Amino acid sequence: MKTIRVVAAVIKATNEKGDQMIFATQRGYGDFKGGWEFPGGKIEAGETPQEALVREIREELETEIAVGELIDTVEYDYPTFHLSMDCFWAEIVSGELVLKEHEAAKWLTKDELDTVEWLPADIGLIEKLRVVM
Repeated sequence: MKTIRVVAAVIKATNEKGDQMIFATQRGYGDFKGGWEFPGGKIEAGETPQEALVREIREELETEIAVGELIDTVEYDYPTFHLSMDCFWAEIVSGELVLKEHEAAKWLTKDELDTVEWLPADIGLIEKLRVVM
């Protein structure tokens, strides 16, 4: 089975009440259109995962991020490919999170993580985030 290597940004911020929030996006294209995920994309030849993540967020959201530590590498078998997804904490350096490829986006607190329909590969990461948020 073909393996696709991708990166995902768990962009965090704090709301006015002091609650930690993460940024979730709704996929706007492809087989999984409408599902919720963390923004990111494929690693190109010659890029580190961190470089790929900075590039993807700039392209998809017109936003500059600072990439933090690796949260987890999610391994998930979809019907036609194996996904290997490096998931990193990230924070906004500049930009307004403009949706160029996604249908919608939301900032979610820990208590709101179950209010969207996550893509299958992201569900395991959500369980980890629930513990650390």
